Amino acid sequence: MTNLHADEAFLGHYQFSHDPFAPRVPGFKFFPAQRKPVLGQLHHLARYSQLLLAVTGPRGSGKTLLRQALVASTNKQSVQSVVIAARSGGVDAAAVLRQIAQGLAVAQADLRSILAQVAQLSLTGQEVYLLVDDAELLDDSALQALLALAAGDGPGHPHVFLFASSAVVPRLESLANGEECVHAIELQPYSLDEMRDYLAQRLEGAGQGIELLSDEQLEDIHEQSSGWPGLVNQVARDVMIESMLAERAGSRAGGAGLKLPVKHLVALVVVALGVTAAWFMQSHSEQPASSPEVALQQPAAIPAAPSAPSDGVAPAVEFAGGNQPLPLPLVGEAQPVIRQPLAQAAGEGEAEEPAADLSQMAPPVAPASQPSLPAATQTAQIAPAPAPAPAPAPAPAPAPAPAPAVAPVAKPVAAAPAPVKPAAPVAKPVASAPVKPAPVAAKPASQGVTWYTGQPAAHFALQVFGTRSESAAKSFVGQQGSQYHYYRKSHQGQALYVVTYGSFASRAAAQAAVKSMPAKLQAGKPFPKSFASIKQEIAR
Repeated sequence: MTNLHADEAFLGHYQFSHDPFAPRVPGFKFFPAQRKPVLGQLHHLARYSQLLLAVTGPRGSGKTLLRQALVASTNKQSVQSVVIAARSGGVDAAAVLRQIAQGLAVAQADLRSILAQVAQLSLTGQEVYLLVDDAELLDDSALQALLALAAGDGPGHPHVFLFASSAVVPRLESLANGEECVHAIELQPYSLDEMRDYLAQRLEGAGQGIELLSDEQLEDIHEQSSGWPGLVNQVARDVMIESMLAERAGSRAGGAGLKLPVKHLVALVVVALGVTAAWFMQSHSEQPASSPEVALQQPAAIPAAPSAPSDGVAPAVEFAGGNQPLPLPLVGEAQPVIRQPLAQAAGEGEAEEPAADLSQMAPPVAPASQPSLPAATQTAQIAPAPAPAPAPAPAPAPAPAPAPAVAPVAKPVAAAPAPVKPAAPVAKPVASAPVKPAPVAAKPASQGVTWYTGQPAAHFALQVFGTRSESAAKSFVGQQGSQYHYYRKSHQGQALYVVTYGSFASRAAAQAAVKSMPAKLQAGKPFPKSFASIKQEIAR
């Protein structure tokens, strides 16, 4: 995360207007009291000393801020400043001389032409300041050229300032063959009070105050960063992110839902009551076909069939009202029920129908001369009687008399009701064996995500570099070995693949491991990064 592109969750939690710990925040200026004497000493040495001036300190010690203050505090009418940035390792003399020649508007990028231009400016009352950032990245030929420029050859010479790590001083002394050639000024880290003022100014610029950090957290930040401002920014941000995550985890464990506004809780209660009422109404509307209400609608009396005569000839059977339309069933689908003669039904020998199907029978029309049976006998008559022995097919019945009277039955005999051909039975769903879903090929996760999530949040890794090409990151990790991993993050709306090295229990251990890395990787200035912030970037 760089200039003002902070994580939205981090900014929203603390209500920051921007990331207070970004390397370059517009309008931020902090210059502690201990750096003011150093700035005055540089101006003094530039005026009265012909030695090359080196300001040394580790990465993030504030060297660039001091260089900016030096340029800003010079008189623009009498001093022409040329700033050279060594952004990669192995910068040679030719590249340095080209930048100086461009800054001084010199056609030829060589020592003689540059010194001649410096002498010409000196005659007009102007001095030349050559300021080199990250000078430890220069190779020996570039350092040798800068020493020659600082020594001068004639009436004028430029004042050369190197801002670098302390490792550049022995190299300069070796190139000078033991002669005095450099005046080194070593920067000092911030004290606890200076660090507190530094963080207070950064937090106030983002709309908050130093009260976001407790005294214990401030002491921990000072101890981990050793007071160097660049590391103070990283450690302070990690501490605040860890505090944010712990606070959110605690609120979830403690029941964050109780913090909803009252109107939201009332709305939830109303919705729950509505769902419950709808469920009860649905359950009452779905009554089974064999419910007590349906059972009460069964016919009150079922006519008994007349007994067969002794001669074994089955009499012709007539149904009263046979020429009338059949009534619709009381329950079930509106389909007519076709009845068959009792004798034919008895001869077919069909199996007994389930009792539940009786609810789909239409109530038969009882003959006028047939007395209603007592209610107590209804249950007995509903149960079908054993089928009689099969009888021969009856002869065609003679034409009925004009007004046939129904012969009274001396003794009513309970007979089986005419079997009803049931409607097409509804097929019960057959529980098929569960079909196992076809295995879906898992989408390969970004390399190293599982490894990163398995690391303790308090551990640190060294961030080596970032690239927009995943293939480049994968190829680099494959060549370097198992200690290198990479993960994907979102940077300015695009994917960025960050390569890291190792897992260390503390920031100091991670910083010490930089020296064991190849020189080419050290030139990229790897820096420690907590796994807490890495996990947050992966999750985002």
